[in-house]
Amino acid sequence: MPASTDIDNRKGIVAMSLAMGLFIANDALVKYVSATLPAAQLIFIRGLFATGLLLAAAVAMGALRPGTLLRDGAWTQLTQRPVLLRAALDALATMAYLTSLFHLPIGNASAINMASPMFIAVYAAVVWRERVGPARWLAIAGGFIGVLLIVQPAAEAFNAWSPMCLFATLLHTGRDLITRRIALTVPSILITLTTSIAVLLLTGPWSLVQGWQPVDGSQLALLAGASVFLSSAYYMVIVGMRTGELSLVAPFRYTALIYALALGWLVWGDVPNLLAWSGIVLMVAAGIFMLRAGRSR
Repeated sequence: MPASTDIDNRKGIVAMSLAMGLFIANDALVKYVSATLPAAQLIFIRGLFATGLLLAAAVAMGALRPGTLLRDGAWTQLTQRPVLLRAALDALATMAYLTSLFHLPIGNASAINMASPMFIAVYAAVVWRERVGPARWLAIAGGFIGVLLIVQPAAEAFNAWSPMCLFATLLHTGRDLITRRIALTVPSILITLTTSIAVLLLTGPWSLVQGWQPVDGSQLALLAGASVFLSSAYYMVIVGMRTGELSLVAPFRYTALIYALALGWLVWGDVPNLLAWSGIVLMVAAGIFMLRAGRSR
């Protein structure tokens, strides 16, 4: 494998792993606020903070220039069909996943959602002819088995909302595959900004349907903090999906569960049981195996 591909793979893996940790930090703050605010309202407020933050970041990084949006190339980049399609898929996936999550145990929803790396690997191998050898397939399958051991979904808890969760997973898969097809001339920060705006536009009307509750300063502060984690996670996922081989980078989404378990232990005192520990060991082993194996030939 060329050295540049090795470097790209490492960058993609690091970006994806960091993104998962940032998502979990965001989830922890949102979970706390969700006890007092409707889901759509808090997502919309968080989206306002995130969009403002990403606008500032885009300007600071030189991707946007204040007052010249319609006169330079940024508007063309923001409105490219793949960029808009990716943003729409992300917004719809967010809504579909959260809707299903309200009616499914979190373990079951997580198990379904974590099937995305396998879907991505299959697509990359079949459609894009990315070489995914037996060793990598084995590692991907091993990682997913580790996921099941950690979340321990209950068979009887899969219900009519499970297809909705699977639909969200397929939307997430489509989003990530489209990310790969966006021209590299489009800055990742602009793709991130477009996604944030799309989620904002979708959750605005949704929040009006659910109804609003009064918001105090502490809730706003927590949601502002969550927006920092979320914006950074959005950006890192895009960087990860645009770097390295998809079938190698995508399975490192599984690291989200390790972050979640660590946070649960540190903050809430939740101690994993023996099955969960077995899953952690299996996931870590699969990740190390993939790193050592490199690109299958």
